[in-house]
Amino acid sequence: MKVYRFLKNLNIIYKETNVKIEELKNELKKYLQQERYAHSISVMEVSEKLAEHYKIDKERIMKTALMHDLAKEMSISELKEYVLKNNIYVSEIEMVTGVTLHAKVAADICKKKYEFDDEMCNAISAHTTGKANMSLFEKIIFIADKIDYTREYEGVEELRELAFSNINEAVIRNIENTTIRNIKNGRPILEESIKTRNYILINEKK
Repeated sequence: MKVYRFLKNLNIIYKETNVKIEELKNELKKYLQQERYAHSISVMEVSEKLAEHYKIDKERIMKTALMHDLAKEMSISELKEYVLKNNIYVSEIEMVTGVTLHAKVAADICKKKYEFDDEMCNAISAHTTGKANMSLFEKIIFIADKIDYTREYEGVEELRELAFSNINEAVIRNIENTTIRNIKNGRPILEESIKTRNYILINEKK
Protein backbone atom coordinates (compact mmCIF):
# COMPACT_ATOMS: atom_id res chain seq x y z
CA MET A 1 0.00 0.00 0.00
CA LYS A 2 1.35 3.40 -1.00
CA VAL A 3 0.68 5.07 2.35
CA TYR A 4 2.32 2.35 4.36
CA ARG A 5 5.38 2.19 2.12
CA PHE A 6 5.83 5.90 2.77
CA LEU A 7 5.56 5.38 6.52
CA LYS A 8 7.92 2.42 6.54
CA ASN A 9 10.53 4.55 4.82
CA LEU A 10 10.01 7.44 7.23
CA ASN A 11 13.38 8.69 8.43
CA ILE A 12 12.75 9.69 12.02
CA ILE A 13 16.26 11.17 12.30
CA TYR A 14 15.16 13.83 9.83
CA LYS A 15 12.72 16.08 11.67
CA GLU A 16 10.82 19.03 10.30
CA THR A 17 10.73 21.70 12.99
CA ASN A 18 8.46 24.74 12.87
CA VAL A 19 6.77 23.30 9.81
CA LYS A 20 4.21 25.60 8.21
CA ILE A 21 0.59 24.70 7.56
CA GLU A 22 1.01 24.83 3.79
CA GLU A 23 3.96 22.46 4.07
CA LEU A 24 1.87 20.10 6.19
CA LYS A 25 -0.86 20.16 3.54
CA ASN A 26 1.65 19.00 0.96
CA GLU A 27 2.86 16.28 3.31
CA LEU A 28 -0.68 15.13 4.00
CA LYS A 29 -1.33 14.52 0.32
CA LYS A 30 1.30 11.76 0.51
CA TYR A 31 -0.81 9.94 3.09
CA LEU A 32 -4.42 10.48 2.04
CA GLN A 33 -6.67 10.25 -0.97
CA GLN A 34 -8.76 13.25 -1.97
CA GLU A 35 -11.92 12.48 0.02
CA ARG A 36 -10.05 11.95 3.28
CA TYR A 37 -7.83 14.96 2.56
CA ALA A 38 -10.95 17.12 2.10
CA HIS A 39 -12.24 15.91 5.47
CA SER A 40 -8.95 16.89 7.11
CA ILE A 41 -9.05 20.36 5.57
CA SER A 42 -12.62 20.77 6.76
CA VAL A 43 -11.74 19.68 10.31
CA MET A 44 -8.93 22.23 10.27
CA GLU A 45 -11.34 24.99 9.21
CA VAL A 46 -13.85 24.11 11.93
CA SER A 47 -11.07 23.93 14.51
CA GLU A 48 -9.87 27.37 13.49
CA LYS A 49 -13.34 28.83 14.06
CA LEU A 50 -13.68 27.09 17.41
CA ALA A 51 -10.22 28.31 18.46
CA GLU A 52 -11.22 31.87 17.58
CA HIS A 53 -14.46 31.49 19.51
CA TYR A 54 -12.79 30.06 22.62
CA LYS A 55 -9.76 32.35 22.28
CA ILE A 56 -6.93 29.82 22.09
CA ASP A 57 -3.91 29.51 19.79
CA LYS A 58 -5.08 28.96 16.22
CA GLU A 59 -1.91 27.82 14.49
CA ARG A 60 -1.23 24.87 16.78
CA ILE A 61 -4.82 23.72 16.66
CA MET A 62 -4.99 24.03 12.87
CA LYS A 63 -1.85 21.94 12.44
CA THR A 64 -3.22 19.32 14.81
CA ALA A 65 -6.60 19.16 13.10
CA LEU A 66 -5.00 18.94 9.68
CA MET A 67 -2.85 15.93 10.58
CA HIS A 68 -5.28 14.04 12.83
CA ASP A 69 -6.14 11.39 10.22
CA LEU A 70 -2.82 10.98 8.45
CA ALA A 71 -2.72 7.23 9.21
CA LYS A 72 -6.40 6.63 8.40
CA GLU A 73 -5.74 4.85 5.11
CA MET A 74 -3.36 2.27 6.53
CA SER A 75 -4.93 -1.16 6.85
CA ILE A 76 -5.64 -2.63 10.30
CA SER A 77 -2.78 -5.12 9.90
CA GLU A 78 -0.40 -2.30 8.97
CA LEU A 79 -1.52 -0.20 11.92
CA LYS A 80 -1.06 -3.11 14.31
CA GLU A 81 2.42 -3.74 12.94
CA TYR A 82 3.34 -0.07 13.42
CA VAL A 83 1.95 -0.07 16.98
CA LEU A 84 3.97 -3.13 17.93
CA LYS A 85 7.20 -1.99 16.26
CA ASN A 86 7.03 1.43 17.90
CA ASN A 87 5.90 0.26 21.36
CA ILE A 88 2.75 2.38 21.35
CA TYR A 89 0.43 1.61 24.24
CA VAL A 90 -3.10 0.61 23.26
CA SER A 91 -5.73 -1.29 25.22
CA GLU A 92 -6.69 -4.86 24.42
CA ILE A 93 -10.03 -3.82 22.96
CA GLU A 94 -8.35 -1.18 20.79
CA MET A 95 -5.95 -3.79 19.44
CA VAL A 96 -8.76 -6.25 18.76
CA THR A 97 -11.16 -3.80 17.09
CA GLY A 98 -8.55 -1.58 15.46
CA VAL A 99 -10.95 1.36 15.67
CA THR A 100 -8.58 3.87 17.27
CA LEU A 101 -5.21 2.64 16.03
CA HIS A 102 -4.98 5.21 13.24
CA ALA A 103 -5.18 7.96 15.87
CA LYS A 104 -2.37 6.46 17.97
CA VAL A 105 -0.14 5.96 14.94
CA ALA A 106 -0.81 9.48 13.63
CA ALA A 107 0.13 10.96 17.01
CA ASP A 108 3.37 8.99 17.06
CA ILE A 109 4.36 10.12 13.58
CA CYS A 110 3.53 13.76 14.32
CA LYS A 111 5.67 13.65 17.46
CA LYS A 112 8.65 12.02 15.77
CA LYS A 113 8.66 13.64 12.35
CA TYR A 114 7.04 17.03 12.87
CA GLU A 115 7.90 17.54 16.56
CA PHE A 116 4.32 18.27 17.62
CA ASP A 117 4.13 19.01 21.34
CA ASP A 118 2.45 16.74 23.88
CA GLU A 119 -0.93 18.48 23.83
CA MET A 120 -1.08 18.34 20.04
CA CYS A 121 -0.18 14.64 20.03
CA ASN A 122 -2.60 13.85 22.86
CA ALA A 123 -5.39 15.55 20.93
CA ILE A 124 -4.65 13.46 17.84
CA SER A 125 -4.39 10.27 19.87
CA ALA A 126 -7.76 10.90 21.56
CA HIS A 127 -9.69 12.38 18.65
CA THR A 128 -11.76 9.22 18.13
CA THR A 129 -12.79 8.34 21.68
CA GLY A 130 -11.85 11.32 23.80
CA LYS A 131 -10.18 10.82 27.18
CA ALA A 132 -10.71 11.85 30.78
CA ASN A 133 -9.62 15.37 31.72
CA MET A 134 -9.28 16.70 28.18
CA SER A 135 -8.00 20.23 27.75
CA LEU A 136 -10.09 22.71 25.77
CA PHE A 137 -7.59 22.26 22.93
CA GLU A 138 -8.20 18.50 22.91
CA LYS A 139 -11.97 18.93 23.06
CA ILE A 140 -11.89 21.20 20.02
CA ILE A 141 -10.02 18.59 17.97
CA PHE A 142 -12.39 15.86 19.17
CA ILE A 143 -15.60 17.69 18.33
CA ALA A 144 -14.35 19.32 15.12
CA ASP A 145 -13.75 15.85 13.71
CA LYS A 146 -17.41 15.01 14.37
CA ILE A 147 -18.99 18.19 12.97
CA ASP A 148 -16.83 19.20 10.00
CA TYR A 149 -18.62 20.24 6.84
CA THR A 150 -18.14 16.88 5.10
CA ARG A 151 -20.28 15.20 7.78
CA GLU A 152 -23.93 14.58 6.97
CA TYR A 153 -26.01 12.77 9.58
CA GLU A 154 -29.14 13.42 11.62
CA GLY A 155 -28.42 15.94 14.36
CA VAL A 156 -25.12 17.26 13.00
CA GLU A 157 -26.42 20.83 12.59
CA GLU A 158 -27.57 20.90 16.20
CA LEU A 159 -24.21 19.52 17.33
CA ARG A 160 -22.40 22.20 15.33
CA GLU A 161 -24.33 24.92 17.13
CA LEU A 162 -23.79 23.25 20.50
CA ALA A 163 -20.02 23.09 19.96
CA PHE A 164 -19.91 26.90 19.98
CA SER A 165 -22.28 27.43 22.88
CA ASN A 166 -21.22 24.59 25.23
CA ILE A 167 -18.37 22.40 24.08
CA ASN A 168 -18.63 20.08 27.11
CA GLU A 169 -22.26 19.34 26.28
CA ALA A 170 -21.33 18.81 22.64
CA VAL A 171 -18.69 16.23 23.56
CA ILE A 172 -21.13 14.42 25.86
CA ARG A 173 -23.90 14.48 23.24
CA ASN A 174 -21.61 12.99 20.60
CA ILE A 175 -20.38 10.23 22.90
CA GLU A 176 -23.90 9.34 23.95
CA ASN A 177 -25.15 9.22 20.36
CA THR A 178 -22.18 7.13 19.26
CA THR A 179 -22.61 4.76 22.22
CA ILE A 180 -26.29 4.20 21.43
CA ARG A 181 -25.46 3.55 17.78
CA ASN A 182 -22.72 1.09 18.68
CA ILE A 183 -25.03 -0.79 21.06
CA LYS A 184 -27.71 -1.05 18.39
CA ASN A 185 -25.14 -2.38 15.91
CA GLY A 186 -23.62 -4.83 18.38
CA ARG A 187 -20.26 -3.08 18.51
CA PRO A 188 -17.97 -2.82 21.54
CA ILE A 189 -18.09 0.32 23.68
CA LEU A 190 -14.61 1.73 24.15
CA GLU A 191 -13.68 2.46 27.75
CA GLU A 192 -12.06 5.81 27.00
CA SER A 193 -15.35 7.19 25.67
CA ILE A 194 -17.13 6.26 28.89
CA LYS A 195 -14.32 7.80 30.96
CA THR A 196 -14.55 10.99 28.89
CA ARG A 197 -18.29 11.34 29.43
CA ASN A 198 -18.12 10.54 33.13
CA TYR A 199 -15.24 12.93 33.79
CA ILE A 200 -17.09 15.85 32.20
CA LEU A 201 -20.33 15.00 33.97
CA ILE A 202 -18.66 14.78 37.38
CA ASN A 203 -16.07 17.54 37.12
CA GLU A 204 -16.86 20.01 34.35
CA LYS A 205 -20.48 20.09 33.20
CA LYS A 206 -22.13 23.46 33.72
